[in-house]
Amino acid sequence: MAAGIFGVPGGGDGVGGLRKVAASFVAPGPSGVAIRARLRLSEAGAVVLAEVGVYLGSLAASDLAARSRQGLDHDAAGWAVRKRELTGASSARWAGSITKATHDQWALARRGQAADMAWLRGQIASIEARLARPLGAKANNREGLVRGYASRLEWHAKSRRLHALCDRLAALEADWAAGKVHVVRGGKRLTHLRHHLDAAGLDEPGWRQRWRAARMFLAADGESGKRCGNETIRITDTGQVSIKLPAALGHLANAPHGRYVLDATVEFKHRGEEWRDRITANRAVAYRIHHDVLRGRWYVTAAWQRAATPVLPLKAALASGVVGVDMNDDHLAAWRLDVHGNPVGEPQRFFYDLSGTAAHRDAQIRHALTRLLHYTRHCGAAAIALEDLDFTDGTSREKHGRNKRFRRLISRFPTAKLKARLVSMAAEQNIAVVAVDPAYTSKWGTQHWQQPLTSTNRKTTRHDAAAVAIGRRALGHPIRRRTTPPPPDQSDRVGHRTVQARPDTRRREEARPRIPGPRTRCVPPGRGANAGDQRAQHRSGHAAEQQSWHQDALPLSP
Repeated sequence: MAAGIFGVPGGGDGVGGLRKVAASFVAPGPSGVAIRARLRLSEAGAVVLAEVGVYLGSLAASDLAARSRQGLDHDAAGWAVRKRELTGASSARWAGSITKATHDQWALARRGQAADMAWLRGQIASIEARLARPLGAKANNREGLVRGYASRLEWHAKSRRLHALCDRLAALEADWAAGKVHVVRGGKRLTHLRHHLDAAGLDEPGWRQRWRAARMFLAADGESGKRCGNETIRITDTGQVSIKLPAALGHLANAPHGRYVLDATVEFKHRGEEWRDRITANRAVAYRIHHDVLRGRWYVTAAWQRAATPVLPLKAALASGVVGVDMNDDHLAAWRLDVHGNPVGEPQRFFYDLSGTAAHRDAQIRHALTRLLHYTRHCGAAAIALEDLDFTDGTSREKHGRNKRFRRLISRFPTAKLKARLVSMAAEQNIAVVAVDPAYTSKWGTQHWQQPLTSTNRKTTRHDAAAVAIGRRALGHPIRRRTTPPPPDQSDRVGHRTVQARPDTRRREEARPRIPGPRTRCVPPGRGANAGDQRAQHRSGHAAEQQSWHQDALPLSP
């Protein structure tokens, strides 16, 4: 973006301490759909399903161990060998599902290693830069100098931390070069919980039950052309669920061809018609069955891919204005802007509570986003402008070392989940999501918009002003307002007014509507009260001066 577009010198080239502002873009829609429903099993059905899940989970654990031992030497021939071994113990379809899940889990661990190495390198570079500065030295953004540590004690502690981080990075780089990953089926958190049962309020049988459920494997990918889109876990349009049993558990079958039909039906409330259309046409649908031990319930999740929809052009998305949204720790601040970048109506705030369990936080986010989408449709806008936030570096100790409260606030901020939720929910409402660069939106919004939008009846917060700044950046307008003329020029004598009619505005050359009271601030109160009785000056058909009034002669009586 150009240097002077925001009214700040050097804003586009990074000179003067300001970084370059990236262009706004329309976020692409979701590429897949996942829905979930409860599976109300009887006691006998739950026992059979748990036995199948535990058996397949043991096969998945052995396959993951074999894949981890192969490391970077993995190839198609090794994959085929592993799949043949699993086929003899289960079936060809179960073997394909297990090996695919193993590859996905190994690839996820590798991506985690890459992200961890990048984080460690950033931490090491930050600490080294601060250790090189004198004690108590202040930061200088123009020269690119960071602040030094406050005391000798802190400097010594950070130097020890630097050696620890370097050792972690060296070990991680060695694992990366050898293709070695560290994966725990069932989750690392649950594994550590085994050694802290008293603090978690659990006993060993309770933990063992949760561990057993977490390591189950009851997932199968779909296949187009097969009956109901999946031969391994099949759900008909009436909700009947049946699974293909492994070869070792064939004696549990209660249906032909080694299948077990559950004594419970499934009904998908959300997107049920779309799911039914897919299975009726025998299109691929993937299923996953899992057990929630804490609630004592079984659930089934159906997922499928969507055809890629073309991304709406930015100009078309913003044709009817935009709703600028500023994300905060406890609420979303929103304000609608017209196509010219002017705030319309009143600011809106959609609150949510991020305390409690993960399910509670997720429900709070969904509820706030639902209200935001309803407001967007009600006000006639077709796009929502949102900051493209990423707090991966903002949570580091070196950036906000002493401000632990602010670090915790950023750490729990649901940036990724909120954006993913909003994109998927907005796609169903035909509302585009425009991502903008978050640089200086809060600072410049407060500077240019908070005071002008505050009145005796409305208290404008800095979050509301930031929402206006975000919306204007999405529309391509500068964040700063047009400079108000000096007081002597606010009566149209010299220069221009703050608010001007556009050249294509109809009836712009006509006289302005008469408003009682003084026309401008330059006229004292009380002047102009009888302005409507005055005649126009120097116009055709009117006298240039006021004519004297006289009474006509009275008519004579007959």
